[in-house]
Amino acid sequence: MRVMRPKVKTKRKRLFTTFRKRFCRFCVDKVRAIDYKDIKRLEVFLRERGNIISSRSSGNCARHQRMLSEAIKKARFISLVPYTRV
Repeated sequence: MRVMRPKVKTKRKRLFTTFRKRFCRFCVDKVRAIDYKDIKRLEVFLRERGNIISSRSSGNCARHQRMLSEAIKKARFISLVPYTRV
């Protein structure tokens, strides 16, 4: 025979309490092209190990994220930005 226990309500914590909509910095500034020679702007979107930050984390739209990744790859090839940081 099975014993029926009364249900106890528990408070659930919300995972994202301070969630806010991220915005594309390039769309706000109305940037048409991302220059691969602008190292300061590119380094903002690189992690400390040299990885490119995803659009989900950075808030970039898909169009600007593609342009950003191409610019970073060009800058790496010309050795303006390192492939990895140790």
